[in-house]
Amino acid sequence: MSSPVENNLGETTASVSHEITLAAEPIAEVAGFSITNSLLNTWLVVFILIAGSLILRNKLKQRPKGLQNIFEMVIEGGLNLCDSVTNSRDKSKKIFPFVFSLFLFILVNNWMGLLPGIGSIGFVETSGTHSVFVPFFRGGTADLNTTLALALLVVVFANIFGIISAGIWKYFNKYINLKVLAQIPAKVLKEPTVLIVNPIKFFVGLIELIGEVAKIASLSFRLFGNIFAGEVLLSSMAVIFAFGLPIPFMFLEIIVGVIQALIFAMLTLVYYTIATTDHEEEHE
Repeated sequence: MSSPVENNLGETTASVSHEITLAAEPIAEVAGFSITNSLLNTWLVVFILIAGSLILRNKLKQRPKGLQNIFEMVIEGGLNLCDSVTNSRDKSKKIFPFVFSLFLFILVNNWMGLLPGIGSIGFVETSGTHSVFVPFFRGGTADLNTTLALALLVVVFANIFGIISAGIWKYFNKYINLKVLAQIPAKVLKEPTVLIVNPIKFFVGLIELIGEVAKIASLSFRLFGNIFAGEVLLSSMAVIFAFGLPIPFMFLEIIVGVIQALIFAMLTLVYYTIATTDHEEEHE
């Protein structure tokens, strides 16, 4: 989709196009640090969440009503959902604040790109005879850098949570099981099968270590792929017919935004639960 750009002499010098790129577009640079439109959008989401939480906290009452009543219902439902995974209200209370904050952050980021004006405010970047429209804001979760950072945060903190719960030595042996290798000389005469079984157990731990890396790829690419595909779909529909046609797809993207935020949060909850449950059972 393009439109002519005219100079002072009335001559057409370039055409302005709105291109959808995989990478977020840089809009400014501060001390060598590039600020992209997705990063700016993420900062806006963080500001909205902080401001909203402060406003809600200042209006808390013993007898909830209105917005407080709705949030209390949501939080109670979220805690019950956590209980169904962790089977422990104490464990749910430890994990829930992080998981719920992550859910809200992803949900608002998913929906920000659907707001009117978010993708239409920007500037024109000209290179020779080719001009490209660069929006100031772009959905944060439509940038792989954001989803990759979130996935790294989840996996790293899940492992830290497991270390705190089980101890560093037991958690280390989950992935690099030196204990089973050390058992081979002592058991080989009585149980010759340990020459086969224990090395297999050792390599299973290494496979679990590879699985941790796979979690990062799975979490980041799933969220990024769905949200970026939604942006491409809405842009395509707007090019075909801008009036009316994108509306049904916008409602679809609202649902997709909720589902993807919920999936990310639930997988985070599962990873945290597994990181502690396995070691608690071994300890018992």
